[in-house]
This record gives sequence, C-alpha cells and structure tokens, in this order.
Amino acid sequence: MSAPGRLAVLAVLLGALAAPAAAMTCSFTSVVGVAFGAYDVFSATPLDSTGSVTFLCTGGSPGPITIDLSTGAGTFGQRTLINGASSLGYNLYLSATRTGSVWGDGTSSTAHYGPTTPTLDSETTVTVYGRVAAQQNVAAGGYSDTVVVTITY
Repeated sequence: MSAPGRLAVLAVLLGALAAPAAAMTCSFTSVVGVAFGAYDVFSATPLDSTGSVTFLCTGGSPGPITIDLSTGAGTFGQRTLINGASSLGYNLYLSATRTGSVWGDGTSSTAHYGPTTPTLDSETTVTVYGRVAAQQNVAAGGYSDTVVVTITY
C-alpha cells in the first residue's frame, strides 16, 4: 500500500510544477508632460523643466523592463517643438544634469530607462528631464510636440 501512496504524491507534485505561472503585466498609471513655460530668446541660459512617467507592474514573476521615448517631431539629436512653420529645438534626458545620453529607444546613441526589475504591485515614478537650448531665434507663440512613451516587459 505504501507504493501507490508515493505515486499519488509524485503525481500531485508534477502537476503543480507543470502549471504555468501568471505573466507579469505593466502599464502606465500617469504620464505628466514636460511643460517648459515661457521661453526667452535673449536668455543665455537654457530653459529646463521636468515631467514624469509612472508605471505599475503586477502578477507573475518580476522581469526586466525598459521605457523608451520616441523622437517626436524631430530626431534624437534634436527633438522639435512646433508652432506652425516655426520650430524650437529641445531634448529629453534621464539625468538631472541633462548631459550625456538623450532618452530615446537605445538606438542612435540614445539611452532608455532600464533594464530594471520593477517591484510588483508598487507604482514607480521616473522623472523626464527636458532642456530647450538657449538663444534660439523663434517667433512668439505656443509650441508643442508629442512623444510616445513605450514600456517593454
């Protein structure tokens, strides 16, 4: 009788090992754009501002994630804020110093956030550091750009 009991236990353990684990899922819970405010064309100082992306990962085993930013209207070398036919150069960075690699998608010498392993069931906020270069001769008005934020997990 002891032999059939061991087989039953072994079958239960194999069944538990074969069951697939739930996959981790991640999504953005908040995206705050970088709002530069008023730009002074005569200032010798760049105009800096910040925005943020907040994400949440749940379920399964935590695995590495990355967050990428698109070029928007320009290129990774210089993103472009647009107002009709006028444009204003700017860029986005992972670092508060706004030096080094531009935040992009890992191509063209850009960096992306990560890879990092998120804490499950806990929101994480990442700051986006923006800079408009000084002394660009542009017309007055409202300038904007749209940058797509992508989380890969």
